[in-house]
Amino acid sequence: MSERKAARQYAPTGTTIEAPALEAGLYLVATPIGNLGDISLRALATLAAADVIACEDTRVTRKLTERFGIGAPLTPYHEHNSDEALPKLLARLAAGEAVALVSDAGTPLVSDPGFRLVRAAVEANHKVTAVPGASSVLTALSLAVLPTDRFFFEGFLPPKQTARQKRIAELALIPATLVLFETGPRVASSLADLAAGLGDRQASVCRELTKLHEEVRRDDLAKLAQDYAGGAESRGEFVIVIAPPAEAKTADADIDAMLRDALARLSVKDAVGEVASATGRARREVYQRALELAKCGGED
Repeated sequence: MSERKAARQYAPTGTTIEAPALEAGLYLVATPIGNLGDISLRALATLAAADVIACEDTRVTRKLTERFGIGAPLTPYHEHNSDEALPKLLARLAAGEAVALVSDAGTPLVSDPGFRLVRAAVEANHKVTAVPGASSVLTALSLAVLPTDRFFFEGFLPPKQTARQKRIAELALIPATLVLFETGPRVASSLADLAAGLGDRQASVCRELTKLHEEVRRDDLAKLAQDYAGGAESRGEFVIVIAPPAEAKTADADIDAMLRDALARLSVKDAVGEVASATGRARREVYQRALELAKCGGED
């Protein structure tokens, strides 16, 4: 039995800290996606120093501010009141105040109404800056064990099946890892449509990221759809990450036709480069085929 390691200390909090004053402007502050411990020190200082915090749901943000002893006033800003709330926030910016914008969870402007406010603030020449932090998109990508060099964030699929299936058919053509949000009540039906529309791609279903009951399921879409149709836990918030489509290999006959056309216009080196780039084939493979074609042409 191994000995228990001695406790190691750190002291990020424990004393009251005076937050430095902020310049007038709009501050986009990322907040935790579940675990309040993921808040950054800079985010805490910004929220504490703000003249007002604009948030989707004051009840949600108040849990955060009360947890860390932040007394800045909260004001609602969401899709249902933005026509009324936006001019008031712009007026506060014009008066020289520091306005912090947060979403209920994660980074502002990712599937929330913050874009209108940011655009209006920029057009009015107000300072706009971001305080980065948690993001469910990047968290899910890091856990999915799927390619991350290129990804496409879709957000929520349409709730109605016909529109959802149409959108999935469009997404099938995108040569990148797909990232989607979904709600618990719709996750089973969405996975069924994704499996039907995208085939046997590998995927990860991430539930309740950073929270106590965090769960990541990794399998092909058909098996994941079967799991949730069969009663897998569907409570909570979901991020679905789906592998990109398999690269279609260009047929040898097509390669030959492309090479003949390129060789009629270009040097062998340039022709090989053009065809390799267009087809994804290895340059060595294309070069060898170009030599064979040239040899055959010389024997005719």
